[in-house]
Amino acid sequence: MKLFLIVLAGLILEVFVWIGVGDLVGSMWYVFFWFVAAFFIGINLIRKYSAGLMPQMQQMRMGQMSGDPALTGNLPKILAGLFLLIPGLITDVLAVLILIPAVQNVFKNAMMKTMAKRQQIMMDKMMGGMNGMGGGAQGQNPFADMMRQMQDMQQQQGGAPRHDASIIDGEAREVTPDAKKIEMKDVNK
Repeated sequence: MKLFLIVLAGLILEVFVWIGVGDLVGSMWYVFFWFVAAFFIGINLIRKYSAGLMPQMQQMRMGQMSGDPALTGNLPKILAGLFLLIPGLITDVLAVLILIPAVQNVFKNAMMKTMAKRQQIMMDKMMGGMNGMGGGAQGQNPFADMMRQMQDMQQQQGGAPRHDASIIDGEAREVTPDAKKIEMKDVNK
């Protein structure tokens, strides 16, 4: 219901701005032609910056964070294109503001924080109730290491200082240096 009221108030405000600007410039036709031009500019922005981003967008929708700079750099521009598609002067002003690099950086940071919160909520739901409930032999959470690694990844992608740690998983076995070597003999003799 709140969203409906916000959209309704936005539409009413847009109509008043249209009428005011039309009176200011002398004709509503100028405003109409601006809407047509903004529509085509918006389509071009969306086409240019959305090519190949669908897999990353699907990962974001599922709550996974993508550190791909193409996605985080192009998403504000795609949003500006969508605002230009909507006929209205207020949305066009918002689109132009979103195209300013400083505003894009603020938008990216807010988006990454929101995605980190969503991913943490999803992890909490997945792990819900496992803390201290017979997860392992001693009642420990069997996924604690995995959760810690994922939280470290979130902190690295969220702009926290990176610590350069490499995790290599494997098995080790002892090799004796005096082991006999197989020699290749000439097979064609």
